[in-house]
Amino acid sequence: MPASDPGKNNHQSIANINRLIHEPARLIITAHLYVIKSADFLFLMRQTGLTHGNLSSHMSKLESAGYIEVVKEFVDKKPHTMLQLTDAGREAFQEYRESMMQVLR
Repeated sequence: MPASDPGKNNHQSIANINRLIHEPARLIITAHLYVIKSADFLFLMRQTGLTHGNLSSHMSKLESAGYIEVVKEFVDKKPHTMLQLTDAGREAFQEYRESMMQVLR
């Protein structure tokens, strides 16, 4: 195939997809956080349909990558966890969206 072949560009685009975000659970978490400034843990759990353990696991992976910030505090003596995309997470999600649009073209 010649280098200018659109099929080759699609294969390169797919190979360059951010696999951390591409995983379905993490994709839905980052998508929610992309459109809202921040969300609490229970809201995200309800919106994503993930269990407490699954959401915690995926949240940890995104936090380790520097894509989300997790703020834990107590409200009326109850634990309260807030999540938001970092600048790096927002940029990574935007790049992911652009890559997926290229693949789908």
